[in-house]
Amino acid sequence: MKRVAVCDDEAAIADLVVQLFAGNGLEAHAFYAGADLLAAAEQEPFDLVLLDIMMPGMDGFSCCRELRRKSSVPIIFLTAKDEEIDKVVGFELGADDYVVKPFKPRELLARARARLRRTAGSDGARRTGERSVLEALGIALDEDLYVATLHGEALTLTPKEFAILACLLRAAGRPVASRDLFEEVWGEEPNAQSNNTVMVHIRHLRKKLSDIDSSREFVETVWGVGYKLG
Repeated sequence: MKRVAVCDDEAAIADLVVQLFAGNGLEAHAFYAGADLLAAAEQEPFDLVLLDIMMPGMDGFSCCRELRRKSSVPIIFLTAKDEEIDKVVGFELGADDYVVKPFKPRELLARARARLRRTAGSDGARRTGERSVLEALGIALDEDLYVATLHGEALTLTPKEFAILACLLRAAGRPVASRDLFEEVWGEEPNAQSNNTVMVHIRHLRKKLSDIDSSREFVETVWGVGYKLG
């Protein structure tokens, strides 16, 4: 059973999220201060951490920074702070996702499960403390450092583009359905617009790849299915 830590100084919110996860097959633990979470993580690692930002004493950003010094555990910020600068800071500190309160329980659960699947689907590098680097066709993605390159040249990707490319790299040339990409990257159940949403991001990703190397189509469309690395 996957272990999840939920840290929020508002006990009602932390307890609500713990109940949501526990009712869906996850071992969830509530913490009301960043220092308590860090102490518990030292004793037994977690598979996923949800962090509030605005907490007295040690705020979520500081807690995230401390976690990242010793661990590559997936981190989701769960916060009322919805300014773009806060999201940028969160991702730069190493967060994997950012959910703004008030949240939809099913969406939060889907995002958490997506992060846990990504960890379980990796080659174990996160659990062994080694860097997790995905490589194919001259593309290299360092998921821990959040760096993407093509033929050694930096790719400037949005978080969604980075996540899509990571999914395709993990599939190792196998087609990935559009609905699966949407559920994995957006952490939501597919809807009537999800295919178009994925298609737009794929188009932007292709453009950035072709700006470096236009000699091939790195992301191929598999008609009626989805996409794969070519």
